[in-house]
Amino acid sequence: MESTGIIRIEASSGPAHRDVISKVVERSGTDIRRCFHCQSCGGGCPVSQAMAYRPNGVIRLLQLGRVREALQSSDIWYCIGCNTCSMACPQAIDIAAFMDVMRQMALEEGVPPAEPDILAFHREVVGSIHKYGRTHKLEIMMRYKLRQLDMFSDLDLGLKMLAKRKLDLLPSKITDPGIMKRIFETCKVNNRGGGR
Repeated sequence: MESTGIIRIEASSGPAHRDVISKVVERSGTDIRRCFHCQSCGGGCPVSQAMAYRPNGVIRLLQLGRVREALQSSDIWYCIGCNTCSMACPQAIDIAAFMDVMRQMALEEGVPPAEPDILAFHREVVGSIHKYGRTHKLEIMMRYKLRQLDMFSDLDLGLKMLAKRKLDLLPSKITDPGIMKRIFETCKVNNRGGGR
């Protein structure tokens, strides 16, 4: 018997599936149902080469009702929130916000992050933003490495980045730190005290 080359994809379109889509749309503030999978989002994504599905593929998993698979995907954790995908999207879908919601939902559903220690890294980034109003990459990496008890595995890369002035020794701060405090307080209130 010859193979026809047809790939069967199992999909779900029941009420529970529509509820998940509605919840994602509401929480992200962007309508992922508009995605027609042109793949523009993956074209400029700096981490798409490491992704199994790429941004539109994660959206497609949800559209097909494969929610658990989307929540278990490494792709939602690889996303760095740079908004390159969102800028490239002809449908103006805020894919970075969508990926953020997917990470939140994965944690809420008890789905462990697919990448070991990535949640600790995300927390260091948010901590830096909370503290300085922007990221201080050197401190983020030092704190992350210290928590992982792995100070020397990337030392050569860190030194090269310092030599090329890609890492600042001292953090730059925003002029009005009260703005960040208000933003973080708003996030805590909107997320029922849990913060991000």
